[in-house]
Formats: sequence, structure tokens, C-alpha cells
Amino acid sequence: MSEYQVTDYDVAICGAGPAGMALAALLAQRGMAPSRIALVDAKPLDAARDDPRTLALSWGSRQILGQVGAWPVPATEIHEIHVSRKGAFGRSMITRDEHRVPALGYVTRYGDIVTVLAGVIERLGIVSLRPARVTGLEETPGGVRLAVDDGRTGERMILAAIAVQAEGGLFGAQADKQTMRDYGQTAIIAQVEASAPIAHRAYERFTDEGPLAMLPQGEGYSMVWCVRPETAQELLSLADAAFLARLNATFGERLGRFTHATRRLAFPLGLNAGVNGTARTTAIGNAAQTLHPVAGQGLNLGLRDATVLARLLARGATPDNLAEFATLRRQDRDATVRLTDTMARIFANTSPLQPALGLSLAAIDLFGPARSVLAELMMYGRR
Repeated sequence: MSEYQVTDYDVAICGAGPAGMALAALLAQRGMAPSRIALVDAKPLDAARDDPRTLALSWGSRQILGQVGAWPVPATEIHEIHVSRKGAFGRSMITRDEHRVPALGYVTRYGDIVTVLAGVIERLGIVSLRPARVTGLEETPGGVRLAVDDGRTGERMILAAIAVQAEGGLFGAQADKQTMRDYGQTAIIAQVEASAPIAHRAYERFTDEGPLAMLPQGEGYSMVWCVRPETAQELLSLADAAFLARLNATFGERLGRFTHATRRLAFPLGLNAGVNGTARTTAIGNAAQTLHPVAGQGLNLGLRDATVLARLLARGATPDNLAEFATLRRQDRDATVRLTDTMARIFANTSPLQPALGLSLAAIDLFGPARSVLAELMMYGRR
């Protein structure tokens, strides 16, 4: 006989970011009672709505959000992706027309996605416990006991059949089993403006220190520039005019000259790939894998996690269904982690292979099937 005969919730989702809220909405859409789903997050909703971070959504992710009524969101469509290597011959261009989709992807704000999803959660009547921190977890054969502290009424216990970590680090001992890699890179992010923008075209420019991405957003671009930590410190210390000059020298003149940049922020980059979970806990999204931003696949992979997990747990919040989730997601997760890890490590070094890598981009551009495989993986994951 299970220790917990009655639970407060079938599923407790720790982390009410886009992946966590999408999971909750998908569970309700598939028939789980909204009162049996709990979202727990330490951040107040208003703070999440004000989050200015830029996210790249794939065409597949836009379809997932549409399934739960969380589309449209304010976003800029990507119609083309231009990939090149600084100092090497060759480039590749992926276009929406070739793949017969309205857009290859979308560029939006974290806060905008959260705002739309929060409206869906409220309409569905899903329980939202925020701001509240999960301060402890105890798993038994019959369920999961979560200690939750809202900072006002003190700590209380909630019981769930299944607990899902959807934001932040992994539960307990799972964290000890993560695959971790320090890329020795720091991402510099900012919003920039150019004198000759090309509407709906995104750029991925590989350099000796890491990739430089330009994602169309509104009238300008969201810049993600991956460099060595010492270079990052130098770029942060430059006056705006000097920074724009360095950016122009690295990116080239495809967009004319860069004319303005907002305040620059820096984030260290690494790979954290989690384990499959325990009998009654699992992780999705950034809690399961934190990827290099080179292919913009972090949130997209998390939304695919949420889709599969919702389908299985809607059949029953049981360890058997949780184990099946780990099996079904392994191929897509492994393929996406390998793609981003390989691109981050191979294209970002000064080895003699770099000219050949530039030629490989030209080969991909000339060879339709190879270009299609890359585009399909970025739009839909491994299916």
C-alpha cells in the first residue's frame, strides 16, 4: 500500500517559466483536472513579465504554443538564416520558402511569452503558488513531499504524485549526475541597430572565439556575441563607439554599419545535461539541459519535453509513465545536445580545420538534403 493514499496534486511543477507553464496548460488540455496541477515559482509574476531576455522560438515551438491558446505573442518572424565563418570561404542560407513554412522561427521577449501563458493558466484555473520557494523534497514509493515557503505564512508541505523541475537546478542527488562542460566562453548580449537592416533575416557568424548571432527583433537586432572571458571583459569596458567599431569589424558589412547598442550584459556559457530522473521526479527545459546558445535551441527543446510529458502524464501520474518519458525523449535530447555542443566546440577554435569548415558551409548550401536535415532539426527536433 502506498504511503500517500491521497495527494494534494497529481503533478507539481517547480518553475513557472515558459516550459513549466506550457506543461501545465498541455496537461489540462489533455484532460487532467486543473485543480490537480500546481505551478510553484519563487519569482512574482510581475517580475517575470518584466524580464527583457530575448528568446528564439522555432516553427515547431510556435505550433506547441498555439495548441494551448498561447499564440500569438509579440514576435518578429525569421524568414532566412544566414550562416558564415569569419575569415573562411563559404556560407549557407536556410529559407522558409524552401521548407514551406510561414517562418523558420520567431524572436520574442521572455516576458511576452510568460504574459500570454499566464493568461492561459488563469483561464484554465490551474493552481499557481508564487512567489514561493521549494525548500525541500522527500520522495517515497507513494509520492513526493515538497516543502514550500512563500515568505509570508511560513513553510508548508504539499503532496504530489509526480514532481517536475522545469526551471533552475535539478532535484537533490540528480544534480550530482549531470554532464557538465565549461566552454570557456562568455555571451555578451545587447540590442543593436544597423544602417541597412534586412527584414526577417537572422545571422549566425562563427569566429575564432565563438559564434556571433544577430536575431531580427523589431526595427533592430538582438545580439548574442560569444567570446573568451577576457575578451568579454574588454568588450564590456569599451565606450559605445569603440564597441560598435569592434562589432562592425567582426560581423562585416552585411547590415551596413552598426549605429547603436543598448547596455551590454554578460553570461558565462557551459553545458549542463541532466539525468533521466527518479521514479517520481523528472526535469524538463533548462533544469534538464542548459545549452550553448549557438543554435537557439534551449526553450525549443524544453517545449518539446513538455509536449511529450503532458501526453504521458495525462494517461496517469505514475512512475511507469515517467520512465517512458525518459525513453521517448532520449533521442531528441541527445541529438540536440550533440548539435549545439559540436557547433560550439568545432566552429569556435583556431585549428587548421577552419578553412575546411568554411567550405563545409558552402557544401551544405549547395546540397539540398543536408540543408534540409539541419533545418528540420532546428525547427522540429529529432522526430
